[in-house]
Amino acid sequence: MNTKLILALVFALQVSMSLSQVPAPSQELVDKYESLKATFYRRLVNAYGKLQGTVGQNEQAQTTREFIESLRDKPELQAVAKVASGLGSEAAPVVDRARASLLGLYEQYLRPHVGNGLSEAIDQIKVYLDQYMPAE
Repeated sequence: MNTKLILALVFALQVSMSLSQVPAPSQELVDKYESLKATFYRRLVNAYGKLQGTVGQNEQAQTTREFIESLRDKPELQAVAKVASGLGSEAAPVVDRARASLLGLYEQYLRPHVGNGLSEAIDQIKVYLDQYMPAE
């Protein structure tokens, strides 16, 4: 009975130790990820600007804009914004470590199997995004 318990404990420790050693992603993968992320953010900002320019001429949009500007002056909203920005700055290192771990796991276990297909799919999607939601 004790032998089985010790063997199970050793096995559990080996599994937990192997899971805690997450490989670091290569610089090439990190650069590719950062490039894709930056391009996506530029696409969103550009689309938001176009949407704001189109909707900005509407009377309801003007009323909504005035309401949002009046909310900015409220001290309650400013306090909530300060707390949210503080939480965001505290959580940033945790998010960066989690992102690096996920990229490392992807590169180690998934990229050999789905990397080429995923890259080709992203390239095909870029063609449509360049037409309908350009980054520039």
